[in-house]
Amino acid sequence: MSNRAVLEVIALDAEDAVAAQAGGADRLELVTDMAADGLTPSRATFAAIRAAVDIPLRVMLRVADGFAAGDIDVLVRKARELRSEGAEEFVLGFLDAGGHPDLVAVERLVAELEGRPWTFHRAIDHAADRDALRKALADLPGLDTYLTAGSPAGVDAGIPTLVAEAGRAGEPGYEPQILVGGGLRLEHLPALLAAGIDAVHIGGAARPGGWAGPVDAEAVREWRAVLDA
Repeated sequence: MSNRAVLEVIALDAEDAVAAQAGGADRLELVTDMAADGLTPSRATFAAIRAAVDIPLRVMLRVADGFAAGDIDVLVRKARELRSEGAEEFVLGFLDAGGHPDLVAVERLVAELEGRPWTFHRAIDHAADRDALRKALADLPGLDTYLTAGSPAGVDAGIPTLVAEAGRAGEPGYEPQILVGGGLRLEHLPALLAAGIDAVHIGGAARPGGWAGPVDAEAVREWRAVLDA
């Protein structure tokens, strides 16, 4: 098995997925509606992407902008639909009004996943207490990744936090992999890799034409080359 760093790319459709895989992506995060920072894609979109590529897909479970869970019954229904279509990996994360993990919503949705792997997304960057959040979620089945910039302001501000958390790998709450995303640029990679961080997540960086344009395989390939250097 390869020990290379994980490169995850956001895909909105099958065209994105094919380009990302061609550029060297290891995994895709599937979303729709980036104006709302990424919501759950349709069952048909998942099926089309699954048919187009053979790398792992993590599907967003989120029905409203922001980090409140919204209608948990809708989330559960969408999770069931996607699982019935073959989805095996997911992305989710909810906070209550005080910035604490919404354990009722998270635990209900995680129960629906029945141990499938999932990422807690950038809600951690908006939490009242990152350490407390990690420890509150530590025993949930399937949680193997935190998508984080280290700060709500993005990676520029978050690198000290990311490096510090990487140094706690293996402690309770710090076993999941750190997947860095949120204003990430190529020049951030040396410091992150030196700290032992081995997974990155890109969205707009894979789209030279902006979100109105598709993923560009050459842009992804540039990230792959820097990670592998």
